[in-house]
Amino acid sequence: MLKKSINKKKGEEPLAIHQSALKRAKQNEKRSVRNLHIRSTVKSSVKKVREAIEGKDFEGAQKALAKVIPLIQKARTKGVYHRNTSSRKISRLTREVNALKGQS
Repeated sequence: MLKKSINKKKGEEPLAIHQSALKRAKQNEKRSVRNLHIRSTVKSSVKKVREAIEGKDFEGAQKALAKVIPLIQKARTKGVYHRNTSSRKISRLTREVNALKGQS
């Protein structure tokens, strides 16, 4: 079993009986742990961009945005985000950073 489980309690076995269902349960567990990690990483990076925007730090916001865009795109390729969701997130963050440029 995996070290980190988000759906099961300690010592609890999956409900699957067939070999294929057991395999599918293991795959789903792996994916959910991976997706949780990716989603958390993206959220943390977006938070850094927003903090730089609130602090009126244009350079810092630009650098943080340059780091977060590839993370969002990677999350999209892994299937964590829908393509429209990733595009919307990138667009909104870019618009907020560019608006900060106009204020300076």
